[in-house]
Amino acid sequence: MPMTPEGFAFSFSETGFVARPSGALYWPQKRTLVVSDLHLGKSTRYARQRHILLPPYEIEETLNRLEREISLLSPETVISLGDSFDDHTAISEIGAPHLARLDRLTRQHDWIWITGNHDPNSQALPFGGVVRHDVGTRPIFRHIKGDGPDVSGHLHPVYPLAGRRFRSFVVTDHHLIMPAFGSYTGGLSLSDPAFQGWTSSGRALLCGEAVFEVPLP
Repeated sequence: MPMTPEGFAFSFSETGFVARPSGALYWPQKRTLVVSDLHLGKSTRYARQRHILLPPYEIEETLNRLEREISLLSPETVISLGDSFDDHTAISEIGAPHLARLDRLTRQHDWIWITGNHDPNSQALPFGGVVRHDVGTRPIFRHIKGDGPDVSGHLHPVYPLAGRRFRSFVVTDHHLIMPAFGSYTGGLSLSDPAFQGWTSSGRALLCGEAVFEVPLP
């Protein structure tokens, strides 16, 4: 399967996808871009709840990377696969310039916000897009994996290799787990018990300068 700096083409659930080095997923047939776990507002939540001051650049950096993917791929539809915001209060703490960018992006495309466990319950957002619990049929796009075949996020998989931790897609017969796209979003090692029992026949697609494939033990 092709591996290039532009992405890694592969098949899941009889559907052709491209895993991007950024951690985004592209569905060429539907001109759909999928990202997961943006966790916008994480730095403000840490300051508010934990009194930990992180450099306040994560929203800017995440939106810059997202806009770059949109500019390169020109998708008709964008799906944000849950935990787009770090909590409900984080939305109200997003500054006006970033709100304006989100509003512009979400009105230029068919934008779907999938609800995650961090996201607010309200359907009302101060920018465009529609809120859904899931979307699609085969595969279904949701935040947390179910029976499958599904595309989900939530677990933030990373693959330790050669002293580095690579954000990774996890691909099995029934599940496609996406890496976290947010700049401040942490990762869960693929050796964690959360991945045991259902990934034995799968593979990981590691996000580096290009995307490369390794089998899962």
